[in-house]
Amino acid sequence: MRILLVDDEAELTDPLSRVLTREGYTVDAVYDGTNGSELATASSYDLLILDWMLPGKTGLEICQELRQQGKTTPVLFLTAKDTLDDRVEGLDAGADDYLVKPFELRELLARVRALLRRSGSQTPETTTVRLVVADLELDCDNQVAYRQGRVIELSQKESQLLQYFMEHTGQLLTHAQIMEHLWQDEEQPSSNVIAALIRLLRRKIEVGKETTLIHTVYGKGYRFGAAPVEA
Repeated sequence: MRILLVDDEAELTDPLSRVLTREGYTVDAVYDGTNGSELATASSYDLLILDWMLPGKTGLEICQELRQQGKTTPVLFLTAKDTLDDRVEGLDAGADDYLVKPFELRELLARVRALLRRSGSQTPETTTVRLVVADLELDCDNQVAYRQGRVIELSQKESQLLQYFMEHTGQLLTHAQIMEHLWQDEEQPSSNVIAALIRLLRRKIEVGKETTLIHTVYGKGYRFGAAPVEA
């Protein structure tokens, strides 16, 4: 299935395009309304994801033009416009759904699936393994995590470590257990590599005031979960 994503915020468009691609969709991403309008008119898409305010031509104008041409392709608006009047205007222009920025990535993916089902398109078959602890979700197959609407790119070892933690939430995992799990058939590195890997993972999954998930049990190892480590 083909999705056209039109948004001038590259810091949103690029990671969102990667996530949708990993979900099994074919994604064309552009950053202005003029090119977006040309692609939407000339090509066949199963879904359009449009920002409202765009350079060249607004998402609202693109949607109105498509409906005037008789095209029924589902349209999902992503926008910071959040008043009732804005929602009504977007829906009256022909949009099928409306999501206000900032948004939770899981909600956006759910709305994409719902719109595609509603339009009769089949969602891609996936066997992706996903783990969820508190507000953190890990896509094990694609080495990416989601938290507070953030897309978190992970290295192979970071993903393996996080999966190991999430599969053993609340359990004390020793340095030796972690080392054995991550380097089963490989030559094991020095012991300080674990501490360095933990630091890198923490920087990615625990940002600002987000709840601490990786807890150090001094002299023993680590425990993963939202609840604090008992003394």
